[in-house]
Amino acid sequence: MPTGKKPASSAGKILGSKKSTRMQKRVAASDLAQRPRKRSSKKK
Repeated sequence: MPTGKKPASSAGKILGSKKSTRMQKRVAASDLAQRPRKRSSKKK
């Protein structure tokens, strides 16, 4: 199941925090890996 917008945002904050533990960062990275890619809105 893909990660939602709000949990993905939280995961990004965890990855950017210096106070996060290695395990927290590992779980956050896994969460973001499941997030669908953004599609660019630019058309050629």
